[in-house]
Amino acid sequence: MSDSPYVHNITEASFPEQVLRASQRVPVVVDFWADWCAPCRMLMPVLAKLADEYQGRFVLGKVNTDEQQALATRYGIRSLPTVKVFKNGEVMDEFMGVQPESAIRAILERHIERASDRLVEKAAEALEAGDGACARFLLEQAMDKDPANPRVKIGLARTLMQTGEPERAEIILDDLQGEAREQPEVNALKAQLAFARIAAEAPDREALERRVAADPIDLDARYRLSAHQVLAGEFEPAMEQLLEVLRRERGFRDDAPRKALLAIFEILGGGELINRYRSRMFNILH
Repeated sequence: MSDSPYVHNITEASFPEQVLRASQRVPVVVDFWADWCAPCRMLMPVLAKLADEYQGRFVLGKVNTDEQQALATRYGIRSLPTVKVFKNGEVMDEFMGVQPESAIRAILERHIERASDRLVEKAAEALEAGDGACARFLLEQAMDKDPANPRVKIGLARTLMQTGEPERAEIILDDLQGEAREQPEVNALKAQLAFARIAAEAPDREALERRVAADPIDLDARYRLSAHQVLAGEFEPAMEQLLEVLRRERGFRDDAPRKALLAIFEILGGGELINRYRSRMFNILH
Protein backbone atom coordinates (compact mmCIF):
# COMPACT_ATOMS: atom_id res chain seq x y z
CA MET A 1 0.00 0.00 0.00
CA SER A 2 1.36 3.42 -0.95
CA ASP A 3 2.00 5.94 1.85
CA SER A 4 1.21 8.74 -0.59
CA PRO A 5 -1.03 11.56 0.71
CA TYR A 6 -3.06 11.10 -2.48
CA VAL A 7 -3.91 7.41 -1.90
CA HIS A 8 -6.35 6.25 0.78
CA ASN A 9 -7.88 3.00 1.96
CA ILE A 10 -11.63 3.46 1.90
CA THR A 11 -14.12 1.83 4.26
CA GLU A 12 -17.88 2.08 4.40
CA ALA A 13 -17.52 4.50 7.32
CA SER A 14 -15.00 6.75 5.55
CA PHE A 15 -16.67 6.62 2.12
CA PRO A 16 -18.99 9.64 2.63
CA GLU A 17 -16.10 11.90 3.65
CA GLN A 18 -13.18 10.54 1.60
CA VAL A 19 -15.11 9.90 -1.62
CA LEU A 20 -18.44 11.70 -1.82
CA ARG A 21 -17.42 14.94 -0.08
CA ALA A 22 -13.85 14.91 -1.37
CA SER A 23 -15.13 14.57 -4.95
CA GLN A 24 -16.74 18.00 -4.60
CA ARG A 25 -13.18 19.39 -4.68
CA VAL A 26 -11.29 17.07 -7.03
CA PRO A 27 -12.14 13.81 -8.81
CA VAL A 28 -11.82 10.71 -6.64
CA VAL A 29 -10.78 7.54 -8.47
CA VAL A 30 -12.04 4.51 -6.54
CA ASP A 31 -10.29 1.19 -7.20
CA PHE A 32 -12.39 -1.83 -6.15
CA TRP A 33 -9.93 -4.70 -5.64
CA ALA A 34 -9.16 -7.86 -3.65
CA ASP A 35 -5.99 -9.58 -2.40
CA TRP A 36 -6.60 -12.71 -4.49
CA CYS A 37 -7.05 -10.74 -7.74
CA ALA A 38 -3.87 -10.87 -9.86
CA PRO A 39 -5.05 -8.15 -12.34
CA CYS A 40 -5.75 -5.92 -9.34
CA ARG A 41 -2.11 -6.21 -8.30
CA MET A 42 -1.06 -5.25 -11.84
CA LEU A 43 -3.29 -2.19 -11.94
CA MET A 44 -2.61 -0.94 -8.42
CA PRO A 45 0.92 0.46 -8.96
CA VAL A 46 -0.14 2.22 -12.17
CA LEU A 47 -2.94 4.05 -10.37
CA ALA A 48 -0.69 4.91 -7.43
CA LYS A 49 1.99 6.26 -9.79
CA LEU A 50 -0.54 8.49 -11.53
CA ALA A 51 -1.93 9.72 -8.22
CA ASP A 52 1.55 10.86 -7.16
CA GLU A 53 2.29 12.34 -10.57
CA TYR A 54 -0.91 14.41 -10.60
CA GLN A 55 -0.07 15.80 -7.15
CA GLY A 56 -3.56 16.06 -5.73
CA ARG A 57 -5.45 16.95 -8.90
CA PHE A 58 -7.22 13.66 -8.22
CA VAL A 59 -7.30 11.35 -5.20
CA LEU A 60 -7.10 7.56 -5.36
CA GLY A 61 -9.36 5.60 -3.03
CA LYS A 62 -8.89 1.85 -2.61
CA VAL A 63 -11.80 -0.40 -1.60
CA ASN A 64 -10.96 -3.97 -0.60
CA THR A 65 -14.14 -5.71 -1.71
CA ASP A 66 -13.60 -8.71 0.58
CA GLU A 67 -13.60 -6.39 3.58
CA GLN A 68 -16.11 -3.84 2.28
CA GLN A 69 -18.77 -6.04 0.74
CA ALA A 70 -21.56 -3.53 1.36
CA LEU A 71 -19.78 -0.91 -0.78
CA ALA A 72 -19.13 -3.46 -3.52
CA THR A 73 -22.81 -4.40 -3.52
CA ARG A 74 -23.97 -0.79 -3.48
CA TYR A 75 -21.94 0.02 -6.59
CA GLY A 76 -22.72 -3.18 -8.45
CA ILE A 77 -19.18 -4.57 -8.54
CA ARG A 78 -19.24 -7.86 -10.46
CA SER A 79 -15.66 -8.14 -11.69
CA LEU A 80 -12.27 -7.02 -10.40
CA PRO A 81 -10.62 -4.70 -10.71
CA THR A 82 -13.36 -2.13 -11.31
CA VAL A 83 -12.44 1.54 -11.19
CA LYS A 84 -15.02 4.32 -10.83
CA VAL A 85 -14.41 8.06 -11.13
CA PHE A 86 -16.46 10.16 -8.70
CA LYS A 87 -17.03 13.86 -9.22
CA ASN A 88 -19.44 16.04 -7.26
CA GLY A 89 -20.60 12.97 -5.39
CA GLU A 90 -21.59 11.02 -8.51
CA VAL A 91 -19.98 8.30 -10.63
CA MET A 92 -18.90 10.06 -13.82
CA ASP A 93 -16.80 7.36 -15.48
CA GLU A 94 -15.54 3.83 -14.97
CA PHE A 95 -13.54 0.97 -16.43
CA MET A 96 -12.98 -2.69 -15.65
CA GLY A 97 -9.85 -4.80 -15.90
CA VAL A 98 -6.26 -3.77 -16.44
CA GLN A 99 -5.93 -0.82 -18.82
CA PRO A 100 -2.82 0.74 -20.40
CA GLU A 101 -1.52 3.79 -18.60
CA SER A 102 -2.29 5.91 -21.68
CA ALA A 103 -5.95 4.86 -21.58
CA ILE A 104 -6.20 5.67 -17.86
CA ARG A 105 -4.63 9.08 -18.48
CA ALA A 106 -7.22 9.77 -21.19
CA ILE A 107 -10.03 8.96 -18.73
CA LEU A 108 -8.49 11.18 -16.05
CA GLU A 109 -8.08 14.12 -18.42
CA ARG A 110 -11.81 14.09 -19.08
CA HIS A 111 -12.47 14.95 -15.45
CA ILE A 112 -9.43 16.72 -13.99
CA GLU A 113 -9.65 20.49 -14.10
CA ARG A 114 -6.92 22.32 -15.99
CA ALA A 115 -6.04 25.98 -15.52
CA SER A 116 -7.48 26.74 -18.96
CA ASP A 117 -10.85 25.28 -17.92
CA ARG A 118 -11.49 28.38 -15.80
CA LEU A 119 -11.14 30.55 -18.88
CA VAL A 120 -13.53 28.19 -20.70
CA GLU A 121 -16.10 28.65 -17.92
CA LYS A 122 -15.76 32.44 -18.01
CA ALA A 123 -16.07 32.39 -21.80
CA ALA A 124 -19.26 30.32 -21.58
CA GLU A 125 -20.72 32.87 -19.15
CA ALA A 126 -19.80 35.72 -21.51
CA LEU A 127 -21.34 33.93 -24.48
CA GLU A 128 -24.52 33.25 -22.49
CA ALA A 129 -24.67 36.98 -21.69
CA GLY A 130 -24.40 37.82 -25.39
CA ASP A 131 -20.78 39.02 -25.34
CA GLY A 132 -19.29 36.87 -28.10
CA ALA A 133 -16.23 39.10 -28.47
CA CYS A 134 -15.28 38.62 -24.82
CA ALA A 135 -15.88 34.86 -25.06
CA ARG A 136 -13.66 34.61 -28.10
CA PHE A 137 -10.89 36.68 -26.44
CA LEU A 138 -10.92 34.44 -23.35
CA LEU A 139 -10.87 31.23 -25.40
CA GLU A 140 -8.04 32.42 -27.62
CA GLN A 141 -6.09 33.18 -24.43
CA ALA A 142 -6.85 29.65 -23.23
CA MET A 143 -5.81 28.22 -26.60
CA ASP A 144 -2.44 29.98 -26.38
CA LYS A 145 -1.86 28.62 -22.87
CA ASP A 146 -3.20 25.09 -23.34
CA PRO A 147 -3.67 24.14 -27.01
CA ALA A 148 -4.03 20.45 -26.12
CA ASN A 149 -7.19 20.97 -24.03
CA PRO A 150 -10.13 19.72 -26.13
CA ARG A 151 -12.58 21.67 -23.97
CA VAL A 152 -10.94 24.91 -25.12
CA LYS A 153 -11.27 23.90 -28.77
CA ILE A 154 -14.89 22.89 -28.38
CA GLY A 155 -15.72 26.14 -26.58
CA LEU A 156 -13.99 28.20 -29.26
CA ALA A 157 -15.81 26.32 -32.03
CA ARG A 158 -19.16 26.94 -30.29
CA THR A 159 -18.34 30.65 -29.93
CA LEU A 160 -17.28 30.98 -33.57
CA MET A 161 -20.51 29.32 -34.64
CA GLN A 162 -22.55 31.84 -32.69
CA THR A 163 -20.52 34.83 -33.88
CA GLY A 164 -20.73 34.03 -37.58
CA GLU A 165 -17.52 32.15 -38.39
CA PRO A 166 -18.69 28.59 -39.10
CA GLU A 167 -15.80 27.86 -41.49
CA ARG A 168 -13.21 28.41 -38.77
CA ALA A 169 -15.34 26.48 -36.29
CA GLU A 170 -15.35 23.52 -38.66
CA ILE A 171 -11.55 23.58 -38.97
CA ILE A 172 -11.21 23.49 -35.17
CA LEU A 173 -13.67 20.61 -34.79
CA ASP A 174 -11.95 18.63 -37.53
CA ASP A 175 -8.68 19.03 -35.61
CA LEU A 176 -10.02 17.25 -32.51
CA GLN A 177 -8.46 13.88 -31.77
CA GLY A 178 -9.56 10.61 -30.15
CA GLU A 179 -12.56 10.53 -27.85
CA ALA A 180 -13.03 14.30 -28.07
CA ARG A 181 -14.28 13.88 -31.64
CA GLU A 182 -17.19 11.70 -30.47
CA GLN A 183 -18.52 13.86 -27.63
CA PRO A 184 -22.23 14.70 -27.91
CA GLU A 185 -21.45 18.42 -27.89
CA VAL A 186 -19.11 17.99 -30.85
CA ASN A 187 -21.72 16.02 -32.78
CA ALA A 188 -24.25 18.77 -32.04
CA LEU A 189 -21.89 21.48 -33.28
CA LYS A 190 -21.20 19.51 -36.46
CA ALA A 191 -24.95 19.23 -37.02
CA GLN A 192 -25.26 22.99 -36.63
CA LEU A 193 -22.47 23.44 -39.16
CA ALA A 194 -24.45 21.41 -41.66
CA PHE A 195 -27.38 23.80 -41.26
CA ALA A 196 -25.04 26.79 -41.54
CA ARG A 197 -23.84 25.49 -44.92
CA ILE A 198 -27.43 25.09 -46.14
CA ALA A 199 -28.32 28.60 -44.97
CA ALA A 200 -25.20 30.13 -46.53
CA GLU A 201 -26.17 28.79 -49.95
CA ALA A 202 -29.85 29.77 -49.60
CA PRO A 203 -31.73 33.03 -50.17
CA ASP A 204 -32.32 35.13 -47.06
CA ARG A 205 -34.96 34.07 -44.59
CA GLU A 206 -37.54 36.69 -45.56
CA ALA A 207 -37.39 35.65 -49.22
CA LEU A 208 -37.89 32.01 -48.29
CA GLU A 209 -40.83 32.85 -46.04
CA ARG A 210 -42.45 34.73 -48.94
CA ARG A 211 -41.91 31.74 -51.22
CA VAL A 212 -43.53 29.33 -48.74
CA ALA A 213 -46.48 31.71 -48.21
CA ALA A 214 -46.99 32.03 -51.97
CA ASP A 215 -46.55 28.32 -52.71
CA PRO A 216 -46.96 25.88 -49.76
CA ILE A 217 -45.61 23.01 -51.86
CA ASP A 218 -42.31 24.81 -52.57
CA LEU A 219 -40.35 22.09 -50.78
CA ASP A 220 -36.98 23.61 -51.59
CA ALA A 221 -37.98 26.84 -49.83
CA ARG A 222 -39.28 24.92 -46.79
CA TYR A 223 -36.10 22.87 -46.54
CA ARG A 224 -33.82 25.91 -46.77
CA LEU A 225 -35.99 27.94 -44.42
CA SER A 226 -35.63 25.21 -41.79
CA ALA A 227 -31.86 25.80 -41.77
CA HIS A 228 -32.32 29.50 -41.01
CA GLN A 229 -34.75 28.59 -38.24
CA VAL A 230 -32.34 26.11 -36.66
CA LEU A 231 -29.57 28.69 -36.60
CA ALA A 232 -31.97 31.11 -34.90
CA GLY A 233 -32.77 28.49 -32.26
CA GLU A 234 -36.31 28.01 -33.57
CA PHE A 235 -36.21 24.24 -33.52
CA GLU A 236 -39.91 23.44 -33.42
CA PRO A 237 -40.81 25.57 -36.48
CA ALA A 238 -37.82 24.06 -38.29
CA MET A 239 -39.01 20.54 -37.54
CA GLU A 240 -42.50 21.43 -38.74
CA GLN A 241 -41.03 22.54 -42.06
CA LEU A 242 -39.02 19.35 -42.41
CA LEU A 243 -41.95 17.09 -41.51
CA GLU A 244 -44.03 18.82 -44.17
CA VAL A 245 -41.31 18.22 -46.77
CA LEU A 246 -41.04 14.61 -45.64
CA ARG A 247 -44.81 14.16 -45.82
CA ARG A 248 -45.04 15.55 -49.34
CA GLU A 249 -41.92 13.93 -50.82
CA ARG A 250 -40.24 11.10 -48.89
CA GLY A 251 -37.13 11.02 -51.07
CA PHE A 252 -36.57 14.78 -51.34
CA ARG A 253 -32.87 15.46 -52.01
CA ASP A 254 -31.81 11.92 -51.22
CA ASP A 255 -33.61 11.72 -47.86
CA ALA A 256 -32.45 15.20 -46.77
CA PRO A 257 -35.43 16.10 -44.52
CA ARG A 258 -35.11 12.91 -42.45
CA LYS A 259 -31.36 13.47 -42.08
CA ALA A 260 -31.98 17.09 -41.08
CA LEU A 261 -34.49 16.02 -38.43
CA LEU A 262 -31.97 13.56 -37.00
CA ALA A 263 -29.40 16.38 -36.92
CA ILE A 264 -31.81 18.55 -34.92
CA PHE A 265 -32.35 15.67 -32.49
CA GLU A 266 -28.54 15.55 -32.10
CA ILE A 267 -28.42 19.28 -31.35
CA LEU A 268 -31.22 19.15 -28.79
CA GLY A 269 -29.85 16.04 -27.09
CA GLY A 270 -33.07 14.74 -25.54
CA GLY A 271 -36.38 15.60 -23.99
CA GLU A 272 -40.11 15.52 -24.62
CA LEU A 273 -39.89 17.69 -27.75
CA ILE A 274 -37.57 15.24 -29.46
CA ASN A 275 -39.72 12.27 -28.44
CA ARG A 276 -42.78 13.93 -29.93
CA TYR A 277 -41.16 14.81 -33.24
CA ARG A 278 -39.36 11.50 -33.51
CA SER A 279 -42.74 9.78 -33.17
CA ARG A 280 -44.27 12.01 -35.83
CA MET A 281 -41.36 11.34 -38.18
CA PHE A 282 -41.75 7.59 -37.63
CA ASN A 283 -45.47 7.77 -38.41
CA ILE A 284 -44.81 9.58 -41.70
CA LEU A 285 -42.08 7.13 -42.70
CA HIS A 286 -44.13 4.04 -41.82
